[in-house]
Amino acid sequence: MNANSSHSDEEGEQGDRVFLDENDVIEEVNIDEEDLPDADDENESEYDVDETDDSIHLFTGHTGELYTVATSPTEPLLVATGGGDDKGFMWKIGHGDWAKELPGHRDSVTSLAFSSDGKLLASGGFDGLIQVWDITSGSLKCTLEGPGGGIEWVRWHPRGYVVLAGSEDSTAWMWNGDKNVFLNMFSGHSSTVTCGDFTPDGKMVCTGSEDASLRIWNPRNGECVHVVRDHPYHTEGLTCLAITSDSTLAITGSKDNSVHIVNITTGRVVNSLLAHTSSIECVGLSQRLSQSFQWVATGSMDQKLIIWDLQHSAARCTCEHEEGVTCLAWLGASPFVATGSVDGKVRIWDSLSGDCVKTFSGHSNAIQSISVSANGEHLVSVSLDGTARVFELS
Repeated sequence: MNANSSHSDEEGEQGDRVFLDENDVIEEVNIDEEDLPDADDENESEYDVDETDDSIHLFTGHTGELYTVATSPTEPLLVATGGGDDKGFMWKIGHGDWAKELPGHRDSVTSLAFSSDGKLLASGGFDGLIQVWDITSGSLKCTLEGPGGGIEWVRWHPRGYVVLAGSEDSTAWMWNGDKNVFLNMFSGHSSTVTCGDFTPDGKMVCTGSEDASLRIWNPRNGECVHVVRDHPYHTEGLTCLAITSDSTLAITGSKDNSVHIVNITTGRVVNSLLAHTSSIECVGLSQRLSQSFQWVATGSMDQKLIIWDLQHSAARCTCEHEEGVTCLAWLGASPFVATGSVDGKVRIWDSLSGDCVKTFSGHSNAIQSISVSANGEHLVSVSLDGTARVFELS
């Protein structure tokens, strides 16, 4: 056996590895181990970025953060969105070439609401104005003025063209949005009116405030019928409100981590839902009216959605999120509820089991508002990432 053949045998045995001896070293360099990247770091930056987009329609007409979305109660494809670019837009799902800008606001558009018959749209802004739009023509019908601070929320009367809105200036206002007529101002809160609505029978108005109180009003004469505050009620500002379909109970959430149930007729706290450990951001009542009991869903910055049995004031199930829950919407009369989260995800939950049955990705920042189309086939979400996305529910 010659030397060459012996050398090639060694190479085969060493698997073609090359060895350096001392004569091959040119210079030694000391490296701090902390400066070396982990192998995992490279993998994370290359592979762990979530670029999945489950949306079927993307609206990018806005040039700033989005804060609010509303879907028409009569036209399944019609959507309205508003945001920090001081603009509102109407657009249609699946019609990328159709959009109607709603100009005129001088500050962020923070709230949108369609009238119950879908013929009018109200847009509220931090400029203290509410603009009413004719859906058929797309034109501005009137501008409602009065509040001395930004508009926090806008609602329509369940059976008419009466608009109700809450303001930063501690008041709530009511107008005829069809005829541009001022009807009433509700004065009594000592801080921002953060939430409110008509009762479903249209006979009363409920408003919640940063002053930690709930007020119940007679909309005909502006009289405050009840003030709910102090023990055993909230100790910090109210953030959200929902009213049962029979107009008897108001369910309110607060920064103090609690949810309280108030009898609208008596103004008394009849029960409390205490399980969250951070600010309540959203509350919504199930529309499953055929059941002998009613369920309510609450979302919190504690990363939880909790489904409650309202009759027994008991938690049915807790749905864990990766980050805070900012908004929710029941999917019609089904047992499913959708949530939007700080992590940019929309999730669909089965309220019977507490299981997450679907997660929609696409947004790159916190979701601010979600709305379900009139036919229940689509969910629209808006985000601080400046986009509105449509996800298919069917």
